[in-house]
Amino acid sequence: MELIQSLLKEMEQEAQTTRKMLSIIPNDKFNWQPHPKSMTIIRLATHIAELPSWVSMVLTTEELDFSANPYDPKVINNVEELLAYFEECLADGRAHLEKAKLSQFDEKWTLRNGDDIYDVSPKGEVIRMSYSQIVHHRAQLGVFLRLLDIPIPGSYGPSADEEFTVAVVDTPTL
Repeated sequence: MELIQSLLKEMEQEAQTTRKMLSIIPNDKFNWQPHPKSMTIIRLATHIAELPSWVSMVLTTEELDFSANPYDPKVINNVEELLAYFEECLADGRAHLEKAKLSQFDEKWTLRNGDDIYDVSPKGEVIRMSYSQIVHHRAQLGVFLRLLDIPIPGSYGPSADEEFTVAVVDTPTL
């Protein structure tokens, strides 16, 4: 399978799980955080929702400089707005990935804060890292929701909150 097609397939697979996680956040828990150093649920969820648009950013720029582009998260007021924002970012990322050329994946992309350079990597690696960031932050969200006693949907199979059965196979005794 071609790399771009593989990334598009992975994007859609991760989007299915991300939708499930974002959709179960109670509106009345948006400002909850498990620790003062942790993000609030809504800040974390908004970041998860915007991450597919990093694919677009990486493919259309040479860098992200936080000193020139301070982080200003979109204001989200309810789960419906959150899911709509996720779908908007997902569509944007997908559209740019569909138009991408493999040669772009070898171009360097820089993450910095002024003179402090955090990373310089090929664009293809940064796109993969953005996918990993979605999974990473989605797992954080799962912990937050678990602490609120909200049942967690499965990601790559059933979760501890979902019913599942194990097939028992008779094996011959030797």
